[in-house]
Amino acid sequence: MRICIVAEGSYPYITGGVSSWIHSLAVHMPEHEFVILAIGAEEKQRGLYRYEIPANIVEIKEVFLNSFMNEAPPTQDRLRLTAEERRALGALIGGGKLDWAPLFDLIRSDRVPTAGHLLMSREFFHILSERCAEDYAHVPFTEMYWMVRSMMLPLLLTLREEIPRADLYHSVSTGYAGVVAALGKHLYGKPYILTEHGIYSREREEEIIKADWVRGYFKDLWIRYFYRLSEAAYSWSDEVITLFGRNKEIEVEIGCDERKIRIIPNGVNVADYDLVAGPPAAAGPLRIGAIVRLVPIKDIKTMIQSFALVKKQLPEAELHILGPTEEDEDYVRECRELVLALRLDDVRFTGQVNVREYLGRLDLVVLSSISEGMPLAILEAMAAAKPCVATDVGSCRELLEGRGDSIGPAGLIVPVMHYDRMAGAIVKLGLSRELRERMGANGRARAEEMYTHADFIRSYRELYDTYKEANAWQVSDSN
Repeated sequence: MRICIVAEGSYPYITGGVSSWIHSLAVHMPEHEFVILAIGAEEKQRGLYRYEIPANIVEIKEVFLNSFMNEAPPTQDRLRLTAEERRALGALIGGGKLDWAPLFDLIRSDRVPTAGHLLMSREFFHILSERCAEDYAHVPFTEMYWMVRSMMLPLLLTLREEIPRADLYHSVSTGYAGVVAALGKHLYGKPYILTEHGIYSREREEEIIKADWVRGYFKDLWIRYFYRLSEAAYSWSDEVITLFGRNKEIEVEIGCDERKIRIIPNGVNVADYDLVAGPPAAAGPLRIGAIVRLVPIKDIKTMIQSFALVKKQLPEAELHILGPTEEDEDYVRECRELVLALRLDDVRFTGQVNVREYLGRLDLVVLSSISEGMPLAILEAMAAAKPCVATDVGSCRELLEGRGDSIGPAGLIVPVMHYDRMAGAIVKLGLSRELRERMGANGRARAEEMYTHADFIRSYRELYDTYKEANAWQVSDSN
């Protein structure tokens, strides 16, 4: 079977997390062919793969959200929309029930030479004017137009791209990836499954609330827009896979049909960590590790601030931040500046490393994210019998404290952005080797019992096989 995995902002350009998940899925299912439809931020990423691509990934189709710079200027406006198309376009901007099918057909039709042509048409100006009159009468139209254009242009450009043919479309988030996978289903009549690691719309909402580039009265517009994109994935998908119970509850809250949802947790091969499991072999200072991408949603600054408090009680402690630094260079620079401002001598930015080997040197692992799904970093730490301090996001509490099992805690949970509480939890673990060993052993036991890589692969193999059987049935029936 040929499976098209649609990924936004991850594989094959970024390591860890969702990217590692996609790579593992393909590597361990050689019986299937995979096509990767990779949605990246900028053209400069083209071809810069961070993985050795396995042979059964037969194509990587690259789409970049800044490709509008390559578009020809709009031609003379002769565009006329049907009433159905006007309703759909108006609903995308923010009002009424959105029917994606006529919108898909319009965006890809010969009547729309470029995405810019649609956004510069009289029809679009009329729809946007109506929207302004309803909810943004106090906002200058030109300001509204340029904001909506920047909001919609990446989506329109992405939907105009060639979509690879496949037997099954599988997006690993909602957002742009979810809409593109829905388009694949619309064009070719093939099934679509969604795996949602974190809740994409909630993550975008958090980012927009904090963003300086969005004026206050436009924040709500942007937030509703991203929820609208998630609606497409929820409504068009045949099945929705989530990683843990709380994610399912949130998906239902924001509009996903509960009957579509099933839970398949991530997994880790515990035996791979046998050589590094438990406390470091050599005595030394308390080594705290963070297996993390250096981006704002991981909130590295809170981690650094907490470490400054830790140093007051455990002056020999070290903080090792393990992860790539290329994704957001401005944020990395700000983190380094914070380290200098706090006069911290024992913070190590390691860049990309072999995480499994490095875990052997660590006493505990810390995660300070403001949003997560089921973090691979925590699963790896559990497999290596390292206790964790993590924020109360995603499945972190479920992983560390269990959900109805009798194993015992594998770490400590703290509130988001509370660097003082994080510091207190780190110090508590730092002062007690016995506590670290006990919690580390609990984590390894829980990973072995509930989060194995073999179970993860078996679940997805069975899932894919159900769609393989359905495709075979359809072919035989048509004959």
